[in-house]
Amino acid sequence: MKTLPITKDASGNRATVECATGEVSVHKFCAFCEHCKGIKVGPRVYPAPQEQVQKEMKRGSASDEALMVAALQFNQLVRDGTAIECADDQSQGFRPRYRL
Repeated sequence: MKTLPITKDASGNRATVECATGEVSVHKFCAFCEHCKGIKVGPRVYPAPQEQVQKEMKRGSASDEALMVAALQFNQLVRDGTAIECADDQSQGFRPRYRL
């Protein structure tokens, strides 16, 4: 498990990390990557909200609304966070969390 520090711009609107594929937006890539396992906020690491929703969807007990709530929670954690916990130990880069 890697810890990727989040780099934010002066306005706080853009958050990036250095991925195996280069510098990527946390909001556009990490939120939808299966390697993203959590967000570090202070001394604590919070699990990625999408992980739990994805498990519930596989069991058929989650709604589309749950995905939206998970995305909003993820964005809030990133706003306050300092790093992303990434399970990409083999440096494969972005792998989509959701597949059709």
